[in-house]
Order: sequence, then C-alpha cells, then structure tokens
Amino acid sequence: MPRSAGERTGREGGALYTPEQRRRRDLSRWTLVQGVLAPLQFAVFLVSLVLVLRYLAGGEGYQAATLSIIAKTLVLYAIMVTGALWERDVFGQYLFAPAFFWEDAVSFVVIALHTAYLAAILSGALSPRSQMLLALAAYAIYLVNAAQFLVKLRMARLQARDWAPAADGAFGGRP
Repeated sequence: MPRSAGERTGREGGALYTPEQRRRRDLSRWTLVQGVLAPLQFAVFLVSLVLVLRYLAGGEGYQAATLSIIAKTLVLYAIMVTGALWERDVFGQYLFAPAFFWEDAVSFVVIALHTAYLAAILSGALSPRSQMLLALAAYAIYLVNAAQFLVKLRMARLQARDWAPAADGAFGGRP
C-alpha cells in the first residue's frame, strides 16, 4: 500500500518542512545562494539552448554553443554543491533528505548527462552533432528537475501561508 506524503517525510500532513527545519532554512546563507543561482542557471540554460538549436539547425556557432554548455555545466555544479550544503543546514544531511529525495535523484541524472557531455568534448568520442544532441538530452532532464523544484517552492510558499500566525498568535490553518 502506498504511503502518504506525511509518512514518507515524517511530517504530519506531508508538510515540506517542520517548524524547526523552516527556521533553519530561513537562517541558512545557502538559501539566498540557491535563490540567486537557480534563476542564473535558468538564464544560462535559455541562452545555451538557443545556441545549441542554432548549431543543430544550420551548423553554425559550434564554439559558442560549446562554451555555453560548459558555462551551464559549471553553474549546475555550483548549484549542486551549494544545494547539498543547504540540505545539510536544513535537514542535517548533505543529500537525499526525504523531502527532496526525488529532486536529488533526478539532479544526479542531470549531472551525469552534463558530465558525459564534458567527457565527450574532451575525448572527442562524439561528433559535434552528437555532442549537441547529448546536451539537449541533459537539458530535457534539467527541465524536469527544474519543474520538480518549482513544485517544491510552491509547496513551501503554501505551507508558509498556512503556518502564518493566527490573530491569537497560534500557528494553524487558514481562518
């Protein structure tokens, strides 16, 4: 029988954070770093995606596309390292905290594909077209992962709204 979200996370009602985890999240310097790196990574992704598609469509701009994919990969590595530090601050472990297990798992697929791309350009194992197709595969999984994190961000905002102090100072649901 499938377990409820609350049973999977150890939190009543499947809440993303306990009050203590929410406090640690709000105090962690890595929360701000993640808040800056996530949109930066998405902007780099969009530019890179255009350059990769331009190369695939017309055969022009291989070097620009390659440099953009390398930049995207470096930002990805930075967000993964700082994300692990954030997870340690909030949940007490570097990765695979129950509340972010699947996001972390998919992140590793994204990292593996980006790293395979770097290995391909360094080794010359793939043709330029195949390299770009590998980058597109990495980007497709990245979009899935970004969507996962956007869902969690929405959950956190809804939870924060539900935990807002009531008029009597108690924490609770909506009036």
